[in-house]
Amino acid sequence: MSSIDKSGTYRLGDRSVKRLGYGAMQLAGPGVFGPPKDRAQAVAVLRAAVAAGVDHIDTSNFYGPHVTNEIIREALHPYPASLTIVTKVGGKRGSDGSWLKADAPDELRSAVHDNLRNIGLDALDVVNMRFMFDPHRPAEGPVEPQIEALAELQQQGLIRHIGVSHVTSAQIKAARRITDVVCVQNHYNLVHRDDDALIDELAAEGIAYVPYFPLGGFSPLQSDTLNALAGQLGVTPMQLALAWLLRRSPNILLIPGTSSLHHLEENLAAATIELDAATLAALDAIGRA
Repeated sequence: MSSIDKSGTYRLGDRSVKRLGYGAMQLAGPGVFGPPKDRAQAVAVLRAAVAAGVDHIDTSNFYGPHVTNEIIREALHPYPASLTIVTKVGGKRGSDGSWLKADAPDELRSAVHDNLRNIGLDALDVVNMRFMFDPHRPAEGPVEPQIEALAELQQQGLIRHIGVSHVTSAQIKAARRITDVVCVQNHYNLVHRDDDALIDELAAEGIAYVPYFPLGGFSPLQSDTLNALAGQLGVTPMQLALAWLLRRSPNILLIPGTSSLHHLEENLAAATIELDAATLAALDAIGRA
């Protein structure tokens, strides 16, 4: 399994984590609903990730639901002291697999306790508050009730750090008036560049930015230019897209997910890819187009 020691580290709460982490969403069944086809393989992928040096895992109790958290516990508990597990609250799954908002203060308290129980922790390292004012893009709306509820749980010692997800710059500022925000998790990748200015703004503040769907999510990245550049370098297009993200800004933490040992190794190897100025310029141009 490839090492990830060349990817560098960045601050996440009170720890420094390697910039290439792992997202557990794909360990659940199709549509992130129900159990995986091969639970033993899911366990093996998690163990291989940690063995390769991954020290930042992203999950949520509404993946499955409960499935990814339970697999993480089966695979890795008792957890290495260096491992940071980040979860998120603010949603739930319907019986048909639908994604539903669940952000009332009592729902958030229940979600935090569910995560604690299913992951097997006394306190959660980081909890991201996922806002759903618009399911497709961040949209303005009040964040104070939810952040205040999480801050209360933080004061009780159940949460160490708080992050926000699917948010605007104004919402981040509003959340930071209530408590420290250690990370922002929004949609961003080589071709989805709406948060370019926000990433630079957060970097100046020392706040981690964690792009979800770094490889395009349910619709993988498609670009003839990306394919051609990857071929010239002898890497896969997805490896090149991850390598670009690592070069985009030092505060970007990556959480690509997979249920395949082969793809895990490919993802981690992206940290070793060197990009010259001409390649970076060509990749940047994809997003501007």
